[in-house]
Amino acid sequence: MKNVVAGVDIGGTNTVFGLVDKTGKVVSEGRLKTTDYPKVEDFVKALAAGINKLLAGQKDTELLGIGLGAPDANYHRGTIEHAPNLVWKGIIPLADLIKKEINVPVVLTNDANAAAMGEMVFGGAKGMKDFVVLTLGTGLGSGIVVDGKMVYGHTGFAGEVGHMIVVPNGRECGCGRHGCLETYASATGLVKTVSLMLSEMRDESILRDIPPSELTSKQVAEAAAKKDPVAVKAMEYTAEMLGFGIINSIVFTSPEAIFLFGGLAQAGEMLFAPVRKYLERHNYVLFKDTVKILPSGIPESNGAVMGAAALILNEIS
Repeated sequence: MKNVVAGVDIGGTNTVFGLVDKTGKVVSEGRLKTTDYPKVEDFVKALAAGINKLLAGQKDTELLGIGLGAPDANYHRGTIEHAPNLVWKGIIPLADLIKKEINVPVVLTNDANAAAMGEMVFGGAKGMKDFVVLTLGTGLGSGIVVDGKMVYGHTGFAGEVGHMIVVPNGRECGCGRHGCLETYASATGLVKTVSLMLSEMRDESILRDIPPSELTSKQVAEAAAKKDPVAVKAMEYTAEMLGFGIINSIVFTSPEAIFLFGGLAQAGEMLFAPVRKYLERHNYVLFKDTVKILPSGIPESNGAVMGAAALILNEIS
């Protein structure tokens, strides 16, 4: 009998799920459109059916548990709470609802914490006890591990580095406040920075040929690699703001490494090099040369599923 767990990554638009073995291999995978299920009960039934279908396609396979990563998820309570980017509003007892459909252990946390758990179990943080994962996508998520344990805090929501205010009265954030780090150091933040710089700078730029509504962080990174002056300046500014957030995080937990994961991290050295430069210049003296800035060690393609699977494997092992 082969043992597997299910890893589930719930996004505002899509949900990806898969069966994962103890080595981190994703043996089968499926997906749902989250927005097709305005009633969470219907979503849970569809998810359970999808997981059972994957199990039916695997001979002699036993499901040991289900790990879920989702926005605004509370590990302590197994709930999603007031998630602005999901179709379900209020407090959703998701772990309990899923357990009623599939009677196995179910663990829920936010997507960035799941990514950090994946890094520790399957990725570049194997053997590390103190590290931080920053997920650089539409927003900026963070998972913090101290002394080998995920930091959840009193409320279950600890470690929201993306909502550290770095510019008082700065850019408006989806959380309702102004100046949060994720409004500057995320894929969305980078595109916003480019839009502002295109209006302020007179330099020629290939980015001027792209309609603002169609501009992506990937296009900006590609333009920066070609030495486009606006793209290079925007990447430098984004890296500086990200570095500011990282430096503030370092003084709290003194991590061995910071792992960058997600779409913006795919910019590679166009982002990593200026972030490292900023750290060398401004890091507090006690932490000089003590922290590595590294790319994630788990693949972008199914990293979210692997992270959610690692979450439940860590609980039941």
